[in-house]
Amino acid sequence: MIPVELMAIFFGLASAVSWGAGDFTGGCASRRTNVYSVVLVTQIVEVVLFPILAFVFSENLPPLSKLVWGCLAGFFGTSGLLALYQGLVEGKMGIVAPVAAVISAIVPVIYSAFYEGFPEILRIAGFIFAFIAVWLIVSMDSGPKIKINDLKYPFLAGMGFGLFFISIDNFSETAIFWPLAFARGTALLMFVGFVTLTGSVKVKPPSIDVLPVIVLAGLFNTGGGTFFTLASEAGRLDITTILSSLSPGITVLLAYFILKEKLAPRQWLGVISALFAIILMSI
Repeated sequence: MIPVELMAIFFGLASAVSWGAGDFTGGCASRRTNVYSVVLVTQIVEVVLFPILAFVFSENLPPLSKLVWGCLAGFFGTSGLLALYQGLVEGKMGIVAPVAAVISAIVPVIYSAFYEGFPEILRIAGFIFAFIAVWLIVSMDSGPKIKINDLKYPFLAGMGFGLFFISIDNFSETAIFWPLAFARGTALLMFVGFVTLTGSVKVKPPSIDVLPVIVLAGLFNTGGGTFFTLASEAGRLDITTILSSLSPGITVLLAYFILKEKLAPRQWLGVISALFAIILMSI
C-alpha cells in the first residue's frame, strides 16, 4: 500500500506537470491569438468538464459551506490572475513573475504552519530549495532594480493565488469536482464582468486552427486543479503547494524540448534546485 504522504507528493507533482503544460499550451496559443480569448476559452472548458467529472464519478453535491469555499477559490484565483496581468502591463516582468510566484507559495506555508504544525527539518530545507527554484526559473537575467511601488501588483497576485490554494484545501475533504466547478464558474463570471466593465480589454473569437490548442490548455488546467485537490486531501497543504508551484519549471522544460528555446544558466540551476527540493520533501 502506498503511504499517504507519498500520494500527496505524487499528486502535487502531477498538478505541477498539468499546470505547467497548461501554461505552455496556453502561452503557445496566446502567441497566435488574443490572450484574453485564451483565458476565456480555457475557463469555459473547465466549467464544462468539472460537472461532467462529478457525474461520472458519482460525486454528491457537498454542503453549502464547501461550495462557498469553491466560490472563494474562484474569486481569489481570478483576482490573482488579473493582478498578475496588470502587474505585467505596468511593471517589470523580471520582478512581477518571481515575486508573485514566491508569495503564492509562502502564504499557504504560513497557513499550514499555524493549522497543521511545523513540518520536519528536511522538508523545511526542501521548501527553501523550492523557493530558490521558483525564483531562478521565472526571474529575468537583467536583474532590474526593485522599487516598493513595483511590488504592489505582484504582492496582490501572490496573495490571490495563495488564498486560492488555501480555499481548495478547505473543501478537498468532502468533494473535488463540484467545488472546483463552482470555483471555475465564479472565475468565469468575474472575468466576463471584468471585460464588460473595463471596456479596454478586447476579446476576439480565436481562429479554428488555434482553438484545439486552447482547449488542450483547458484540459491540462482541469487536470492541475484536480491533482492539486487530491494532493491537499492526501497530505499537508504546504508540501502540496510547494510542489505544485514548481509548474514554471515544467513550462520552461517544454519550451526547451519542443520549441528549442534556450534556457539561461540560472534556469538550469532552478531545475536542479527543484530536484533537490523534491528529494528532500520525499524523504
